[in-house]
Amino acid sequence: MSASSLTLGIRVLFVGNPYDEPTSRGRALQALLSDLERRDIDVVSSFDRDDAIAILKSDPSIQGLLLSWQLGDLTGADTSAAQAVLDAARAVNERIPIFLLANRSLASSLSAEVLTAADDFIWLLEDTPDFIGGRVKAALTRYRDQVLPPMFKALVRFADTYEYSWHTPGHTGGTAFLRSPSGRAFFEFFGESMLRSDLSISVGDLGSLLDHSGPIGEGEKYAAGVFGSHRTYYVTNGSSTSNRVILMASVTRGQVALCDRNCHKSVEHAMTMSGATPTYLTPTRNAMGIIGPIPPTRLSKLAIRKAVEANPLVTGDVDPSPVHAIITNSTYDGLCYNVSRIEELLGETVDRLHFDEAWYGYARFNPIYRQRFGMHGEPGSHDASRPTVFTTQSTHKLLAALSQASMIHVRDGRRPIPHERFNESFMMHASTSPFYPIIASCDVSAAMMDEAGEALTTESIREAVAFRQTVSRLHAEFAAKGEWFFNCLQPPEVFDPKTGRSQLFHEVDPERLVSDPLCWGLTPGADWHGFDELEDGWCMLDPIKVSVTTPGMSMRAGLLPVGVPASILTAYLADRGIVVEKTTDFAVLFLFSMGVTNGKWGTLLNALLDFKKDYDANTPLARSLPGLMAAHAERYAGLGLRDLANLVFGAVAELGTTVQMSNAFAALPKPDMAPIDAYERLVRGEVEKITLDALAGRTLATGIVPYPPGIPLLMPGENAGAAKDPLIGYLKALEAFDARFPGFTHDTHGVEVEDGVHHVLVIKG
Repeated sequence: MSASSLTLGIRVLFVGNPYDEPTSRGRALQALLSDLERRDIDVVSSFDRDDAIAILKSDPSIQGLLLSWQLGDLTGADTSAAQAVLDAARAVNERIPIFLLANRSLASSLSAEVLTAADDFIWLLEDTPDFIGGRVKAALTRYRDQVLPPMFKALVRFADTYEYSWHTPGHTGGTAFLRSPSGRAFFEFFGESMLRSDLSISVGDLGSLLDHSGPIGEGEKYAAGVFGSHRTYYVTNGSSTSNRVILMASVTRGQVALCDRNCHKSVEHAMTMSGATPTYLTPTRNAMGIIGPIPPTRLSKLAIRKAVEANPLVTGDVDPSPVHAIITNSTYDGLCYNVSRIEELLGETVDRLHFDEAWYGYARFNPIYRQRFGMHGEPGSHDASRPTVFTTQSTHKLLAALSQASMIHVRDGRRPIPHERFNESFMMHASTSPFYPIIASCDVSAAMMDEAGEALTTESIREAVAFRQTVSRLHAEFAAKGEWFFNCLQPPEVFDPKTGRSQLFHEVDPERLVSDPLCWGLTPGADWHGFDELEDGWCMLDPIKVSVTTPGMSMRAGLLPVGVPASILTAYLADRGIVVEKTTDFAVLFLFSMGVTNGKWGTLLNALLDFKKDYDANTPLARSLPGLMAAHAERYAGLGLRDLANLVFGAVAELGTTVQMSNAFAALPKPDMAPIDAYERLVRGEVEKITLDALAGRTLATGIVPYPPGIPLLMPGENAGAAKDPLIGYLKALEAFDARFPGFTHDTHGVEVEDGVHHVLVIKG
């Protein structure tokens, strides 16, 4: 018995004319469908072209197609309906088994394209139902075996052998949980399959994650082919660990690493653990506080040399030649670099490039992102003349995988790190008891993108475009009436090279927005994005990362007289079961991942319209923000939604949080010591906790990291600067804001709040 048929059902779609006709063909068809159901094959029937196409697009459980070539026309003269269904099936899934039901006279007239697209033919009146049903079942079983990736297939097979377990984990396939009421509840909640697949490294049938052998190793090789790498590693504790694995394999004490200042906290940890000397590459931010790209001028050979020379940590015992560079791509707000251009610029200085693509694992599978991801192009064209390239991806974030599923992709070029050396770092961070379902989810995620990556990503982009255009249209309609509404970070107009004219964003052909990257480029100097020092083609906006902007801030003019702080919108949405990805002062980020549907974003749109209505009516907070009032009724008693928005907006203006944030992140603090030296002082207890009032001139013992998205404001070992400088100014502005507005406090790692007073750890002395 094949592994894939053990626990997973089989469903096929029959598309043809109604089969209740009292003819020999109708009776034969009824007999065939009955035979398939006897074989435990679920048959879904459709008698209409459009209905069949809709089913194919919406039901991924369809694993086979029985298509009558006489659909809509029993004479077979007009085959357009059947051809449309055939084309749709292949567009959705290139490998799904397709059986054409036709007579021999029709079959002889089929074109080469049709013969190529179909897998087999069924002659209803010439073979028995049992014979045909057996052929269909065999084809479906082969297909199931082919589509299941190596590790997951082996895991399914092993979990279904029902062998006695004498190894860890101690719950032995979940049976231990059945020995108590709470355990049984746990068992029933997660299900037997998940618990039976929680196995030990002692199970040799599945290979080893640590030495990349057996089905696990085969799965990693399969994923390498799918994602375009020379080799791929499955990681079971997130891309934070993936970043640490790469950096600790590549750079160590006495060596310089070029580091995107907008790096994730895990890169800070990797710098600390490896002992590397970081030299930072400073990106831009716009007036709204949205993270921009590193300008290309800051990546030139001359700019890098000056940055290293200006780094106080690069002393006589540190080699000034950078050995590693890490850049976040895309940025947390969805700005995607031209990676080919980065390779040209940084490739003159450094031999190893590392792209943190935690939020960008889908890029290879849609042509709109071409040249804008680390594994771009074909792996065979990446030779020893080019830099070695690493990418890390949080597979679970925007692909389909369990939390903490991550992958490392490697293309060897100059100064490659052989697998044997690289794996020492991998094993240092990997568990000897990995959670096998996470590994399997990496495997399945690769298989899903292999099967239908472009279709899946295109659908996500299409939904995001539809939402963006709807918001843009509503913004224009309300503006024409002198009213306000939300907008999106996107170009207000798109130039059409065919006509030589620009169109309003909501009037552009949606299919062009879905497919043409030129629609999303950050044109240098354009007001809509507000980023400076760009060059043509350097950066584009990712369509699926949608920043909904609230009134109150102009990219060029700064703070406006009246505004709606985004934190109020986020709280309003949370009360309605809508959880956002990230909130700044005047922007809320939404991710249009593969799980977002028209109905889902329709709910979001309705909530935005409801917010406007409640804001305009100044609806009491008891009705508009019931969660806030339940927690802080005394503070916000008597206020309406607009009253609260005005109070918060006034505080943003008074404290200057938006401007302070941009200035703070733009400033590069002076490092007093390397991150590893600061950490060693922390371990020895040579630190003290102080308030922000005492922070001026002190050296941080730990990083200061505002969340989301987890980008360090201050790194361990850096000096906080003078009291009047942007860094302390921003932290004190957050402290003052949080004291005024309970329920809207900021989450800043490295800052401890005691009775409303913010404290940080600094080096003693």
